[in-house]
Amino acid sequence: MKALIMAGGYATRLWPITKSKPKPLLPVGNKVILEYILEKALDLNIPVYISTNKFFEEDFKNYAEKYGVELIVEETYKEEEKLGTIGAIRNALETLGLDDYLIIAGDNLFSLSLRDFLEKFKEVGKTLTAVYDIGDPELAKRYGVVILEGDRVVSFEEKPPVAKSTLVSTGIYAFPSEVIRLVYEYLENGNKDAPGYFLQWLIERGEEIYAYRFSGYWYDIGSADSYLEALKEFLKDSIIEEIQISPYAKIIPPVVIKRGTKILGRSIIGPYAYIGEECIIENSDISDSIIFDKTIIRNSTIWRSIIDEKCEIRNLELRKSLVGGHAKIQRGD
Repeated sequence: MKALIMAGGYATRLWPITKSKPKPLLPVGNKVILEYILEKALDLNIPVYISTNKFFEEDFKNYAEKYGVELIVEETYKEEEKLGTIGAIRNALETLGLDDYLIIAGDNLFSLSLRDFLEKFKEVGKTLTAVYDIGDPELAKRYGVVILEGDRVVSFEEKPPVAKSTLVSTGIYAFPSEVIRLVYEYLENGNKDAPGYFLQWLIERGEEIYAYRFSGYWYDIGSADSYLEALKEFLKDSIIEEIQISPYAKIIPPVVIKRGTKILGRSIIGPYAYIGEECIIENSDISDSIIFDKTIIRNSTIWRSIIDEKCEIRNLELRKSLVGGHAKIQRGD
């Protein structure tokens, strides 16, 4: 068996934050999303590969080298050229060959034990998908909705207009080799983007698919809200590196503040704040927010917002905002 982490998307729902950085490499706590997945996958002692695109290839190289995994790179540079998840799986098969595959979405954070998941896969010997009860029919409509009889999937509907269940597929699948090879046939006419459409197609042709239910947590980092909620889940302890901090500033844990940052004046940082490297925060309150490297914030209040690198924010109150890199926003002097 081989594990394939799918990290080739362009994450348009999180633009402008993800225009210049891939979503799996967004920080959550003191790691990036991909690292949480890699640590779980490498614990299985099977070969692990990361599927990405040419545009972000360089961003992933350091992580591939650090963790001793191989990159599978599709020759695309923008959203309009992307192969889609199923297309990228086919692209990987052409390099790696047929085998049983564990497929993992590279933008998800989950409490699922992959070891237990693969034990279930060995037991049933059929396609297996990890499912999670999201508890809300409106939320479920954003995902692949699953209907079960026992552990067997009898209906799978990708992004339905009305959700018949609150059980959703979480982007984690195990495919036997005789099923994964069917992506070639499926792609002759099938939707290349979401794996859920492939599962729908498999069910329609009589293939058996089983579900592995898990509880705990699952975050699909597809929006600013889900990203910030994941930060809350994973940020349990403060991590403060070599920084300069004013005696009048206050830190309310938990926070991450990276090296080289200056917290000046009567600033209040936290709770649930991530501040990147070499930022300057002066006389500002920041909570429930993520601030990327080399950003300057003065005389401002930032709440439930994500501000990209090398921005300048002055004399503002930002709530539930996304600010792209190199932006300069201010009100008055």
